[in-house]
Amino acid sequence: MSVLYKIGISLFAGVLLTSCVVGKKYSRTDLNAPEKYREEITLTGDTILHPWKSYYKDPMLVSLIEKALVKNNEVLIAIKSMEQLDLTYKQAKLSLLPTLDFDAGASRSYQSKNSLNGSLSAQFTSKDYLDDYSANLRLSWEADIWGKAAMQKRDAKAGYFAQKENLSALKTRIIVQVAQSYYNLLGLDEQLKIAQKNIDLSNSTLGMMKMQYNSGLISSLALYQTEAQKKTAELLVPLAEANIAVQENALQILCGEYPDSITRSGNLNVAELNMALPSGVPAALLSRRPDVKAAEYAVMSANAKTGLAKATMYPTLSLSPSIGINSFEFDTWFNFPGSVTKTIAANLVQPIFKKRQLRTAYEIAILEQEKAVVQFKQSFITAVGEVSDAMSKLKNADKRMELATEKSVSLDKATHDANLLYKSGMATYLEVIVAQNSALQNDLDVVAIKLEKLNAAINLYRALGGGVE
Repeated sequence: MSVLYKIGISLFAGVLLTSCVVGKKYSRTDLNAPEKYREEITLTGDTILHPWKSYYKDPMLVSLIEKALVKNNEVLIAIKSMEQLDLTYKQAKLSLLPTLDFDAGASRSYQSKNSLNGSLSAQFTSKDYLDDYSANLRLSWEADIWGKAAMQKRDAKAGYFAQKENLSALKTRIIVQVAQSYYNLLGLDEQLKIAQKNIDLSNSTLGMMKMQYNSGLISSLALYQTEAQKKTAELLVPLAEANIAVQENALQILCGEYPDSITRSGNLNVAELNMALPSGVPAALLSRRPDVKAAEYAVMSANAKTGLAKATMYPTLSLSPSIGINSFEFDTWFNFPGSVTKTIAANLVQPIFKKRQLRTAYEIAILEQEKAVVQFKQSFITAVGEVSDAMSKLKNADKRMELATEKSVSLDKATHDANLLYKSGMATYLEVIVAQNSALQNDLDVVAIKLEKLNAAINLYRALGGGVE
């Protein structure tokens, strides 16, 4: 009874000490977030929760995004990683429970006849060997004196939610890539149309010049330069077709499909996004962005790991009772209660000297936590920078589009007038070629600016956290 009493006292003391958690609770680092963005455009944190299906209008684009979110292989791998972390978290919640093991075995040993054990067993059993049959049920339980179980659970929980945010960030990136690829296709379609339009215009001008050349009104130089201008437009066709094929292949791969053509609806001129972003909330709400939240969960995980590293330097109290049956003869193996064996044990272990391994591990854990804090701050600063960049590009793309549109009107009029003046002999063929070439280049610039504006709007939506759901 005295042994049981002492074990009971040790167990009670261990339970009393379970409130002595050595790890510190997590508290968020002060990010010193700016009150407003660099640009004057005002946005709200509601934008972060703005669903992508209400942001993108094109039904074909919506269909492609839906397919990519389901079939993209990067997303599928990330989902599997989440399932793994979910299992780890469920296992961590059971860390307070004891372990129970069962073992059974039989052995026969031939001992030396000249040894004391060998001579005594020979006299007792009249055999030159000794059998041993055993079966045991062992229970092992460690008292959670320093809150290890809670810290393990916090670590696993933070890892799970960090992966969940990483999955959201990945989906947001996939949505952006699909949208940009789709609009790039529309832009390439537009370039192809511009090239065909300029080829037709060059054919008309070339036909007129051939008639004048045959009549001896112009030299071969004018004819050849006009043909060269036509080739400039014709060269855009195979380039655009090749780029279209490459972009279609890349988009299909993003959607988890083999390379193939892509059906699209509408064109770049009617492409639109839901840019009605409400106003009024400061940059601090960027902390709700998936990658920023994942970085903060990494700090939480590191904080729990630091506590666990510190706990390894403190004593551990464990109980390991067992009950079983043991016999040196098979016939009496299950002879109750004669073959029953019982063990009650309590262990208190305090690390004393381990070549400073535990202290070093704790100091490394502190440094890892400090690194995670710095990475969290950097992710937030990067997020603010990305929003400012997208705002600046969007704001200036509008200005450039306005100027390019005005320039298009002037160049279209100049091309029309140059042809009329050339027919009446009041302009040279060089003026016609320059006007057509300028119009062609400006049309291509307009397409590029439209794409820049769409990409800026897409990147701004992503920079504000996107809306995966």
